[in-house]
Amino acid sequence: MTTFSKRLKETRKARGISQERLGIDAGIEPASASARMNQYEKGVHQPGENVVKQIAAALNLPVPYFYCEDDEMAHLLQCFHLLKEKDRKDVVDLVERLAFNH
Repeated sequence: MTTFSKRLKETRKARGISQERLGIDAGIEPASASARMNQYEKGVHQPGENVVKQIAAALNLPVPYFYCEDDEMAHLLQCFHLLKEKDRKDVVDLVERLAFNH
C-alpha cells in the first residue's frame, strides 16, 4: 500500500463517504467511479496528477497531504490548508521564529 492509497482510504472512511461518491465528486465517470477509487485505495493503480487534484479538491485537502509519509506533518498540512490567508502568514511567521531563533 502506498502513502497515497493509505491516506486516501483513511480520509474517505473518516468522512463517511463511499468510494463511488468520492469518485463522482472528483469528476470520475459514475459508471467506473467506485472501481477506480477502489484500485487507488488498494494501490493497484496510481491516479494521474489531475485526478489527484480533483480528489484533493473533493475532500478539501492539499495535494501534498496524500504523499506526506509523516502523520504529524500530514495533519499540519491539513490544518494549514483550512486557514485563511492572513492566518497562514501568521503561522509561517511563528514557525520561522521558532525554527530559526533557537
